[in-house]
Amino acid sequence: MQKITVLGGGSWATALVKILSHEADAIHWWVRSPETVLFVQQYQHNPNYLSDVTLDLKKVIPTSDIKEAFQSSTIILLAVPAAFLKTTLSIITPKDFENKTVFSAIKGIVPEHNLIVGDFMQQYFKVPIQRMGVITGPCHAEEVALEKLSYLTVACPDQAVTHEMANLLTCRYIRTITSDDIFGTEYASVLKNIMAIASGICHGLGYGDNFQAVLISNAIREIKRFVDAVHPIKRDINDSAYLGDLLVTAYSQFSRNRTFGSMIGKGYSVKSAQLEMNMIAEGYYAIACIHAINQKISVDLPICNAVYNILYEKISARVEMKLLCEKLT
Repeated sequence: MQKITVLGGGSWATALVKILSHEADAIHWWVRSPETVLFVQQYQHNPNYLSDVTLDLKKVIPTSDIKEAFQSSTIILLAVPAAFLKTTLSIITPKDFENKTVFSAIKGIVPEHNLIVGDFMQQYFKVPIQRMGVITGPCHAEEVALEKLSYLTVACPDQAVTHEMANLLTCRYIRTITSDDIFGTEYASVLKNIMAIASGICHGLGYGDNFQAVLISNAIREIKRFVDAVHPIKRDINDSAYLGDLLVTAYSQFSRNRTFGSMIGKGYSVKSAQLEMNMIAEGYYAIACIHAINQKISVDLPICNAVYNILYEKISARVEMKLLCEKLT
């Protein structure tokens, strides 16, 4: 019996529950709100995110009791925003993770510790690297809800575990790509959100498609420099897990990071943009963490630096992007 626990009640968690319900025998779905659990049980929909998705309650078991959700599964899939991961796991102990495989579908950094999720789970919950995996794009939850053909990248050091998860995620409208680059794919998924904010800022300021092409071609090189510095292995940065994920996040109408950046470019404050979106733009938290990490490794990150200066140093977006233009090639 393939039993999986999914943690998170947002759009990406809902999309993953939908995908997994095709092949998994049971999905124990933890959401924070008991009211949401009751709504799902009664109406087979998430009332807050992807509400058009009908959930198969013969397989999907919603609960707001995280301990209960853990007890029944051998695979734990993390799909809460990185900023809330530590709070979500506050009553969970390393013992709860014993003999379980953990996959992260989180595209952010745990802000209190400046750690990607894989490193955080190893250090604080003793999850061995062989039992830790990552699920990345290129993929948006909204297109999964519409059952548009999409691709997911599944990365784990243990190829048997990788293929097991890939098989569980494969269905009529989902194809999977496997990788053993757990650190590179995870860092790339964090950085592409920052690049999407930059793309959105430029869109909000009125820059056109011609400039966006130059920005994103510089962005993928910037991502390569960073991931090669933190985890130097042989990888093709043009693979879908890296370049593909960047492209869809930087250009898609469904990209919340691009939307957030566009609002900043149009003159919204960070707080007002966050309130109006009512969703988490992971790149906002990620850029502070990447900036802190880069203080130690000193990689050339002009786009990341520009986003950090706009969001955290409160430098004018128009002024900062003009300065960035001089650094792009």
